[in-house]
Amino acid sequence: MTREDIMDMATQVGLVGKPTYIEGLEAFAKLLAQHEREKCIDLLMSLHKAQSNNGNHNYYHFAANAIKELRS
Repeated sequence: MTREDIMDMATQVGLVGKPTYIEGLEAFAKLLAQHEREKCIDLLMSLHKAQSNNGNHNYYHFAANAIKELRS
């Protein structure tokens, strides 16, 4: 994630330019965590597909689904 990505997310939640920013900081942290979870899910699903091609059973799909459960 680039600095520009971080600043864009901070702006989305109202953190930039806000005198009292606790609420914005909490919302920013949630958005950042969501972004990182999505990246992990994408990585695990690509590993799952790569391993599935050779006929081996793998647990990448199960791990991706477990991370998806954190979204709720």
